[in-house]
Amino acid sequence: MAILSAFSRPFFALSVLMLLAASATAAMPDPFYAPAGPVVPGKRAVLRDGVAYAPAEAPDNIKRAIWAVNRLRDKPYKWGGGHGSFWDSGYDCSGTVSFALYQAGLLRSPLASSDLAAYGSGGSGRWITIYARSGHTFAMIAGLRLDTTDFFIGGDVGPRWHNDRRSTWGFVARHPEGA
Repeated sequence: MAILSAFSRPFFALSVLMLLAASATAAMPDPFYAPAGPVVPGKRAVLRDGVAYAPAEAPDNIKRAIWAVNRLRDKPYKWGGGHGSFWDSGYDCSGTVSFALYQAGLLRSPLASSDLAAYGSGGSGRWITIYARSGHTFAMIAGLRLDTTDFFIGGDVGPRWHNDRRSTWGFVARHPEGA
């Protein structure tokens, strides 16, 4: 190896440290990454005992999002949860929807509900439709509702899958490109 000049030594050392830090970060496992999970035939997800089964005909990224969100189902509602990081002790509505989009490879950083109202393209998507307004958001993913509130009084609060629909009055429908 050639002798480094006095000028290039600090730059070389800094470059090596940056490469080591980048490889350490890339090697950190995503605690919610789910390479596989339950699947059902067809195009619609199925809910069994609170666990969403991904449809076999869904693209792989949609399946991964469903399986990853299954790991949130015991997390509590936490205002602002999922916004400082995708990995949190609890999640609010937009943190939950952002998490699903991130796991599907469709979002890089969490968005608030008002930002999700302008995300992607207008209208319903094939696999994911986001319903957003100022103050609340939820998503329909492969036929299941992902929401932090139970439409009926007395239900669980926090990131959960639901079979029932809720009114979309006052919400803007958006969808990710290609989903």
